This record gives sequence, C-alpha cells and structure tokens, in this order.
Amino acid sequence: MLEVKNKVAVITGGASGIGASLARLWVKEGGFVVIGDINEENLFKIKTELGSTNCITLKVDVRSETDTESLAKTAIKYFGGINLVAPCAGVIADMMMVSPSKEDPKKVIKMPLETWKKVIDVNLTGVFLTVRDCLEQMIITDSKGCIILISSTGSLGTAGQINYSSSKAAMSIFPKVLTAELMRRNLSGKIRVNAVAPGYTQTSMTEGMNQKALEAIKEQVPIGRMIYPEEVASLMLEIYRNEAISGEVYFIHGGLRLGSRG
Repeated sequence: MLEVKNKVAVITGGASGIGASLARLWVKEGGFVVIGDINEENLFKIKTELGSTNCITLKVDVRSETDTESLAKTAIKYFGGINLVAPCAGVIADMMMVSPSKEDPKKVIKMPLETWKKVIDVNLTGVFLTVRDCLEQMIITDSKGCIILISSTGSLGTAGQINYSSSKAAMSIFPKVLTAELMRRNLSGKIRVNAVAPGYTQTSMTEGMNQKALEAIKEQVPIGRMIYPEEVASLMLEIYRNEAISGEVYFIHGGLRLGSRG
C-alpha cells in the first residue's frame, strides 16, 4: 500500500469540484499538492485554505503544451517528484448534434464545430498533455505512483452530450492503453493508470445544467441524490494506495443506470 504523507500530487482543475476535494484530502493526509487551474480567483482561495507550505498553484490552460510542461516541472522543482497525477480539468457544452426545427421541418440546427472542439480540446487533448508531461517527469525522477483519470457515466452515452461523452469514453480506454505501454517498458509495476467514472456529481459544472433535467435525473438515482465530490476523491485516494488496482475504470454513481434515451 502506498503512503500519502510527503508524497506529491499534481491536480488540474484542482481549484474547485472533484479536484479541490482531492487536494484537500491529499493535504489532510500529509501530502503536497501542485494545483493547476484556469480560474485565478479560485486558485487564490484554495492556496489560502491549504497553505503555501503544502500547496503550489499555477494558472494553467491544459490546452497549452507550455502550461502543462510548466506544471509538471514545477512539481519537480518544489517537491522533487510526482506520485499522483489527477487531470480533473473539464468542461461541458451540451447540445444535440442535429436538432430539426419545430417551426420549420426543413430547417436543422447543427452543433457548431466550436462547441465540439471546446469540450474535446480541454477534456481529451488537455488530459493527454497533462498526463504526457507529468509521466515524463515521473520517469525521469524515478517516482512511484498512480495516474487517475476522470471518466463519467456519460461515457456510456448521454443524449445531448456527443462531445462530452466522447471525451469521457476516451478516458475509459486511456488506462488500458497506458498500462500496456508502461508494461512494455517495465514501468507498470511502478506507475499505474486508472480512472474513476462518477455519476452526476454536485459541482459547479452540474449547477450549470438544465435544473429541470437534473431533477429528473436525480429521481433515477437509487441512492436518491447526486454524488458528492468528497466521495469521488475518497475513491481516488484508495485507488492510489492500493497497488493491485491497475488499468481499470471504477464507476461511482449511486447505482445510476442510463436507459435507451440516455
């Protein structure tokens, strides 16, 4: 079992939501965190809360190679290694791919390419860059630990989220691909890759959803409520600690099952 005390976590999107909950839990257990986020106000708040001794924050746009490389190297500069990588930065931009107009049956509203790219660039390319650059530094510094990605029940296919669901389905395959690649390099015993797949979680992201639709969804969750970010963070910590957990995706959704209508 791996220890958290004096170990280093790099967390993107770590100034709010699941990322912030993970950062709090990591520091509470005696670890150090390097948090990257696009929101400077939230970065200031989380650093004030966690303290400058235990927490380094950087404004990071995960779509930028320069930013993700700087994030990884900052962890090495200040703390000497990386033991947990948690790319939690993510966005949603819900819209049907095509929507026939109710007023004019010959008119079709299409999802703009920009709406597709907005989500893919952050949720997929941003994760690729973050993991690539942190993994490079883990290998260079001979760090032992785990990469934990954020998938979603949306990876199973949610109507109106072709962009988001696609990005989260990709997160479900990353652990298998990267575990196989690390195994070929005799590194899979030292660096493990997994993912968690939360259901609808109580964060600022879901607060921006259609609330009527969200209430209807909550009625379908067997435990009768949304998932709390702290519950997801707790699962991520256990995945980090348990060295037998590798190359897999773990759902945490309160028993939610998506029907044919997504």
